[in-house]
Amino acid sequence: MAKKSRTRSRELSQSAPAEGEVGPRQPCPCGSGKRFKACHGAAGGAAPAYVARPFEGMASECDVIALRELVPAATAPLTLRDSTAGSGRTVRLCTLLPMAAPAMVRESGDVWLGLQVRHQYGDPARDLGAVLEAALATDEPGIVGLPTAPGDGPRLQDLITDEALDITVHEGFAYWVDDVEDRDASVEAALEQANAAAMPTSRLTSVEAAYWTNVGTKEHLRWVMPHPEDELLDALARLHAAGKDSIAEGSRLVGMFRAHGLLTPVWDLPVGTGAEVLEEPVVAFAAALEEALGGGDLTPEERSARAGLANRQVTIR
Repeated sequence: MAKKSRTRSRELSQSAPAEGEVGPRQPCPCGSGKRFKACHGAAGGAAPAYVARPFEGMASECDVIALRELVPAATAPLTLRDSTAGSGRTVRLCTLLPMAAPAMVRESGDVWLGLQVRHQYGDPARDLGAVLEAALATDEPGIVGLPTAPGDGPRLQDLITDEALDITVHEGFAYWVDDVEDRDASVEAALEQANAAAMPTSRLTSVEAAYWTNVGTKEHLRWVMPHPEDELLDALARLHAAGKDSIAEGSRLVGMFRAHGLLTPVWDLPVGTGAEVLEEPVVAFAAALEEALGGGDLTPEERSARAGLANRQVTIR
């Protein structure tokens, strides 16, 4: 019995991942739900390389993550680089397209690119770049997909200009048909069904990538932040320990999402708060956070607060 235990312990120690690595039996960080060894850790490179922070370097990296993971209905025009084939075409970035299409070429020749698509090829920015290139290469109206891994090539940020997105958050999915004059009853019915699932959402204007939403029983503020995870957790812990992590009266920092290499702190808000009253408080909080980012070692109380915050993280992607 003792020999078996020693053998088992030796096997575990030999297979334990180094600090910062993903173990073969742990969930793959790409979000597929598979174990790492059956996904991006597959022998022989069966799966594409996983990119932890795919939208890094984009002027609107935080907003792109929010639109991909958190916001139901929003659009933004994209400006193609002069070097991009088809640079004269009009391109519209959309959170979600009908039937979750990766891209659509409209009757006008305009290209619509969908963010909320689950390709699982390891690098969403490369997937989006490949879909956009495929859509720009055709004038034929219809859906453009990505049936296989795209391989090496330009990523989304390589094809568009490096400027902040001009984002419009919509109440529903009427933008799906805003270029269609005659709509039959089936289209209207499908649109009504989609709109029923869209939670009211607003983008704050005083800071970047902060979104208010109403989920019915409560309201939330979800704010994608660009800071490195460890530094952000330390700063939030300092503010929490000092009682300075509230955004508005009755609000509470309840946890955070982790998606595409960045954290999104989430505050619960009392029903009836709305988005407008948050504009000034988030500016003040951003200033306090910036100051807290430069702090030194954490106190015991701050370390306890940090542990609590770390335990309330949910990895989306």
